[in-house]
Amino acid sequence: MSKPQTKKRVGILISGRGSNLQSLIDAARAEQYPAEIALVISDKPDAYGLQRAKEAGIETRVIERKNFADKPAFEAAIDDCLRNADIEIVCLAGFMRLLSPWLVDRWLGKLINIHPSLLPSFKGLDAQGQAIRAGVRIAGCTVHFVTAEMDGGPIIQQASVPVLTDDTADSLSDRILTLEHKIYPEALAMLANGGVTLDRNHAIFNN
Repeated sequence: MSKPQTKKRVGILISGRGSNLQSLIDAARAEQYPAEIALVISDKPDAYGLQRAKEAGIETRVIERKNFADKPAFEAAIDDCLRNADIEIVCLAGFMRLLSPWLVDRWLGKLINIHPSLLPSFKGLDAQGQAIRAGVRIAGCTVHFVTAEMDGGPIIQQASVPVLTDDTADSLSDRILTLEHKIYPEALAMLANGGVTLDRNHAIFNN
């Protein structure tokens, strides 16, 4: 009988309600899922995602920017926390801070994010509102490797929805979020089991 493969230890950074966090927690409950959610870090002490993690028995930490003299010290604390917990992969799930090139480089190829647009279109904040204003007929979401360029890293997974004539940013966001909850666990599994790797700013898919 073959020895079961060790699951990759995953740390998740959040700032808010943690709905994508919940989708990852739910997926990781499956015995065959190749990753375990080992740590959740929030920069907001009142983030509801912390409660989700605690209910699932996952270790949590709050690391607030205001408690550090500058951004480098803040990010060093996050990095230390991840490394002390033996984290192997980091997922951004509604973490509302731009990471510096220093922290990105520390986790390059092991750091992923989900964004509510079909990148490379509509980077940054209010991606759904940007899509509505641009008049596109198809929108969606993207899981990508994090690089120093905001929302510019190589794409791992995407999913799309039609933009309806009566859509608002909120209604479009709701439909996109359903897809986010599907593709983020899929993309994390791909990274954890070696199905995708980062090589010189390209996503390499390994069959």
